[in-house]
Amino acid sequence: MSATQPALITGSKVKAFLNSRSGNAKAAREALAAAGFELEAVEPSEIGNRIKQAIDQGAKRVLVAGGDGTIATAAGLVANKDVELAILPGGTLNHFAKDHGIPTDLGKAAPVAGGHEIANTDIGYVNDAVFLNTNSLGAYVTFVRERDRFEKRFGYTIASLVAFVRMLSEMRTFSVTLEAKGEKKTYRASLVFIGVGERELKLPTLGNRVKNGKRGLHVMIVQGRKPARLFALALAGITKGTQKAEELPEFDEFIVESCRIDPTRPRVTLGLDGELKRFQTPLDYRIERDALRLVVPAPGEDE
Repeated sequence: MSATQPALITGSKVKAFLNSRSGNAKAAREALAAAGFELEAVEPSEIGNRIKQAIDQGAKRVLVAGGDGTIATAAGLVANKDVELAILPGGTLNHFAKDHGIPTDLGKAAPVAGGHEIANTDIGYVNDAVFLNTNSLGAYVTFVRERDRFEKRFGYTIASLVAFVRMLSEMRTFSVTLEAKGEKKTYRASLVFIGVGERELKLPTLGNRVKNGKRGLHVMIVQGRKPARLFALALAGITKGTQKAEELPEFDEFIVESCRIDPTRPRVTLGLDGELKRFQTPLDYRIERDALRLVVPAPGEDE
């Protein structure tokens, strides 16, 4: 660090919490210690309580080390407060960190967490639960459940391929009503996908936030369950993006500030930032603009 750069915000100035069950907990602890942070390792079930206590005691910056689920817990507690959120990404995919230019290399991410650059960041809500990246209903829930089932035996990549095949073979449709912008529309859907910010359908950036894309909730609905037609839809999307996919009758999409989705069942399982959670219906979605004060790399800083 050159003499002209301000000192990192570390030590007792930051309340830093580590998900003790994260896969890279040891490496995260070493990276944060090297950067000068005083770290508290916490069981996943207690992270929310410890962050809330820190905020109530006047903390102005909270650092969390863990995956998107851990980060979402912290985000829900610091949202719309005069508290900055710093993150050390410790999950498998780390979509939220990547979307905001935060390095996934722990040694590089730790100094960023002590930096001075702050970005106001949007988050999504479904009912009262925060999601940072994506939320899904239907086929993707099967995919996540099967992937988690096989991951310990075969690793993430092979487990994902097996889960994708299982998802196609076990495809089911359900009735869902979407209410947005004062209009209602009913679908016989196999997948409902909602992302914070405009999302990519093309490879190799499938599911990523579109750089400088539209703000809002990106709602995508896939109808029907015939594998051949769904494969054609997926192929159109991943090779040519949403514009090509929109030409097929099985696909519909919107970018909205809020919406209500009613799956006509009292409770449903959602894929929330890659984790499965149960929710009561109907599902009320909204975006909170600039809800987070996120610590990000300074312009020109190496990622």
